[in-house]
Amino acid sequence: MRVYRVATLYAILAAAAPAAALEPNEILVIANSQVPASTSVARYYCQRRKVPVDNILALPLGAGMSETISRNDYEKNLAGPIRKKLLTLSFTANIKCLLTTYGVPIKVGGRGPLKGEEDKLKQLQQLAAQQKKEIEALEPGDSTKSTYRKRDMKRRLTRLQSDIDRISGKETDASVDSELSMVLLGDYELYRWQPNRLKGGLPHVSSDTLLVCRLDGPGEGVAKALVDKAMSAEATGLKGIAYIDSRGIEQSRKSFSPGYYDESLRDLAVLIQFRTDMEVRHERTEELFAPGKAPQTAIYCGWYSLEKYVDAFDFVDGAIGYHISSLGAANLRDPNSTEWCPAMLSDGVTATLGAVAEPYLHAFPEPRVFFLELFNGRCLVEAYYHTKPFNSWRLVLIGDPLYRPFKTTP
Repeated sequence: MRVYRVATLYAILAAAAPAAALEPNEILVIANSQVPASTSVARYYCQRRKVPVDNILALPLGAGMSETISRNDYEKNLAGPIRKKLLTLSFTANIKCLLTTYGVPIKVGGRGPLKGEEDKLKQLQQLAAQQKKEIEALEPGDSTKSTYRKRDMKRRLTRLQSDIDRISGKETDASVDSELSMVLLGDYELYRWQPNRLKGGLPHVSSDTLLVCRLDGPGEGVAKALVDKAMSAEATGLKGIAYIDSRGIEQSRKSFSPGYYDESLRDLAVLIQFRTDMEVRHERTEELFAPGKAPQTAIYCGWYSLEKYVDAFDFVDGAIGYHISSLGAANLRDPNSTEWCPAMLSDGVTATLGAVAEPYLHAFPEPRVFFLELFNGRCLVEAYYHTKPFNSWRLVLIGDPLYRPFKTTP
């Protein structure tokens, strides 16, 4: 099996081709008009990246720097005005990417229970309660018939609970950016996630799904520096050491299982050696890179330390990295947070991604394919949208959307 995986990597490498990047005039920059730092970041980005200043949309989103916006306020004060702007004659079909800035809310709340479904909800809750009693009443036994019966009953209970959660509004929150990807799609179900139509690299020029990225972090200065560091790395080329932190989990054929992701990390270590001149340092056990043991970090990808960043890295300008964990970006603007995204941003990373709430493992871009998109010349936001499975869900991308760390030549 390992031979097959390496052969597959060789095939991917041979098929690699240059890719066109997103253009500055295709970006609409979203700012909070009630937070001066937000409009300052928006103007700074337009100046540095030569985005037309008319492409700034400043909206009144509150003066309190709240990270969360209610579902109603999201639609009224954020999604609605953006949709209206995008549908004006001068912007129709021109904008492919939204860039949210420091001061724009990061999380959108749930929708609440579905109206008119109260009776159905009570009925489902009664059925679920009865199913639980029947499962508990089953006599313990080792017979195949008893085992299958209990398994079927648990499956029915799982389906009932899913219907209950959908009607009651559980898991209908999201990151603002992930929700904004679908701002042009009209009505869609708000329950858990929706498939990302751009996954796989289909041309986004004909799609109604928008690319969305964010300049944000623990402070206005951190947000602005993301642009400076990206442009610096583009000018000189991204140089440094790649640190990959797999866990030694046995390979699995089951897509998006722990074994699948761990194998993707191991494949990434091989891929970096073939596609770059970087030295690769690979931690293959349950241990993480120790504090101070990762100098000149240009690439980092690994897992798993929940809400506890390990200060191992000395990030170079242009460094890209993410840690696969459940709550990496829940408190993105807190300079004292030990979550991975805010801590990495404070430590100097140039681009990262993470979850604002529990996203489940299968929501993360697979490491090997995400970095391969970058190696093939994609800009940051395109690489992300070509590889992340879902929209209307809980991940957020932080960095300069135009950043191309590995430019290709025709």
